[in-house]
Amino acid sequence: MSYKKDFPIFNNREIVYLDSGATSQKPQVVIDAINHFYEMNNANPHRGAYSLSIDATSAYEGTREKVAKFINAKYPEEIIFSKNASESLNLIAHSYGLDNLKEGDDVVISIMEHHSNLVPWQYVTKKTGSNLKYMYINDKFELSKEEIESKITDNTKIVGITHVSNVLGTINNVKEIIKYAHKKGAIVIVDASQSIPHMRIDVQDLNADFLVFSGHKMMAPLGIGVLYGKRELLNKMNPFLMGGDMIEYVYEQDTTFAPLPNKFEAGTQNVEGVVGLGAAIDYIEKIGYEEIQKHENELVQYARERLQALKYHDLYMTPNVSNHSSVISFNIRGVHPHDVASILDTYGVCVRSGNHCAQPLMRYLGIDSTCRASFYIYNEKEDIDKLVDAVEKAYKMFEKYVKRDDLF
Repeated sequence: MSYKKDFPIFNNREIVYLDSGATSQKPQVVIDAINHFYEMNNANPHRGAYSLSIDATSAYEGTREKVAKFINAKYPEEIIFSKNASESLNLIAHSYGLDNLKEGDDVVISIMEHHSNLVPWQYVTKKTGSNLKYMYINDKFELSKEEIESKITDNTKIVGITHVSNVLGTINNVKEIIKYAHKKGAIVIVDASQSIPHMRIDVQDLNADFLVFSGHKMMAPLGIGVLYGKRELLNKMNPFLMGGDMIEYVYEQDTTFAPLPNKFEAGTQNVEGVVGLGAAIDYIEKIGYEEIQKHENELVQYARERLQALKYHDLYMTPNVSNHSSVISFNIRGVHPHDVASILDTYGVCVRSGNHCAQPLMRYLGIDSTCRASFYIYNEKEDIDKLVDAVEKAYKMFEKYVKRDDLF
């Protein structure tokens, strides 16, 4: 079955879109939900006693309950709306990390982390005198059990881990990492930005302490994100931003804060983004994760086979097919990824090029950047054929300039 018809951009632009790891396209139902909110329910939630504001509040809080059910959170108030996963991670770093780390404690993250789950921990560990340590990948682009257990120790207080690498597509066994980290007394933060568009997340089954994701990677609008946190942890944390709607009482010299989730949602929120997120969840649930994974597994396997048949480029992905998600990074040897991506664009093929906000990983791999093709439900095998055809044309343009040593 083709899902491309549900996405109006493909009726308006003749493109092969292979950059869903950066942001996904939006189905018509999400666009319609946003329009409906502005046409029928536009008001500030929580602030008015009139029916329009009450309807806006219902739409906003109804989506919170929907998200809680979607990831199997125990309580709706464990869902905090943010701009994106980056803001959610910064909130945790500042509101939990700064108050709970002390000199000599360890924060452990993987070398695969997006800058958003790395740079905040650099800041916090320097401020608190704690240590930032890394789990490194093996030659299969995976975290070994030995590496995990050697880095997470009794001194570890916080572990940050991406569920799926945005560069390598490696699926990390976050459930086992969480289990081991808890045994050592650490809390675990899971970045699910690259996993939740493609696979079901159950935060209670994972026993994650915190989990974050961005709506725009799962067909929701730009500018809406989610922070899940266990209620007992969130209740003990200080607010990250302060202002309207997160307060209880304000006096001249003191303020008391509202209970969860309002404590972490200062100011007027991106209500239309929340509504769009709810519509995206409905769309995912209608298709079903089983169908999404079946469709994507066929696509990725086909892409692996077609790209592996080329002899003039490098692929950066685990050979373990069952441990690989919908991202393939590659380079034509001797050709800069930006040049490759620009040439692919002339054939209507959209891929990402650059360091993918993962510069430490790139340095560890001994490269500066890659091209990255990332797939989603609206892609088809024809898109992969067009990608490979464009890559072959790009190589032929540079073939006479590439040193033969680069090819072997």
